[in-house]
Amino acid sequence: MNIILVSSDLAKSRTLTLTGGHLSLLMGAFLLFACLLATGINYLVIRHADKINSPELHSWLVNLQQEENQKTQSYLRENLNAMAVRLGQMQAQLLRLDTLGERLAKLSGIKPQEFLFGQPPGQGGALVTVPADGSLSSLNKQIDSVSQMLEDRTDKLGALDSMLLQDRIKKKMLPSITPVEGTWNSSGYGWRIDPFTGQNAFHEGVDFMAVSGTPIIAAAGGVVVFSDYHPEYGNMVEVDHGNDFISRYAHASKRLVNLGQVVLRGQKIAEVGSTGRSTGSHLHFEVRLKGLPQNPRNFLRAPS
Repeated sequence: MNIILVSSDLAKSRTLTLTGGHLSLLMGAFLLFACLLATGINYLVIRHADKINSPELHSWLVNLQQEENQKTQSYLRENLNAMAVRLGQMQAQLLRLDTLGERLAKLSGIKPQEFLFGQPPGQGGALVTVPADGSLSSLNKQIDSVSQMLEDRTDKLGALDSMLLQDRIKKKMLPSITPVEGTWNSSGYGWRIDPFTGQNAFHEGVDFMAVSGTPIIAAAGGVVVFSDYHPEYGNMVEVDHGNDFISRYAHASKRLVNLGQVVLRGQKIAEVGSTGRSTGSHLHFEVRLKGLPQNPRNFLRAPS
């Protein structure tokens, strides 16, 4: 676009050329001026509305205020509804936790007074009041109360789970599963006639009849503390289960674990044989507590 300027003060006419960029810049400046002007007028009207004697203006301001109040109330109602739904969910969760906790406590044999599910936890302290603001404050207090109850139930269930886990670990660390298939014994624990001397002697374990090569499994998890040939027990494996418990597997034809190896409950550790002081193929199984022999049947009958 070309603009020609003609004036008596000018010796000759001048021409101004406006490009698209110039037009865009002018349009932007005009829009910015219009926005600033509208904002200023709006500020002045609201600021000095009480001094302007105009019913239409006052009516417009009242309607504007009412619309803002309605939006605020609608927002508060939506939040209250959402909080009420959340409170209902928390209460339902609390009820399920109470039911689960009571059932677990009964199954584990814990005394009822140790875990009082369904009763509020013991609390105390000085009273510090907070200004209330209607139903929102009341709902917040209920949510806080239920949250504290959930934390209490969570702590109790966590403690209960730890106790049950410790109990399960102790049971799994006891030599309580039969080390070979079949339960027929050729010789039990206690006094008997020794098969080699014919004299009365104390038998410190249990002999399981089994064919040579039958897998021998660990009666519980632990660490191998002996895996070697013994003059009397032949090929023998000993597994330390912790808490001063050791299980012994003797007269094996083959040992499959090494000293210091960690074995799992039910893991194959040897094969049945007739090595050492033995009259035939069988497994001699012992359980020792603090080095003293125990009757293996007391542990093999224990629940796993």
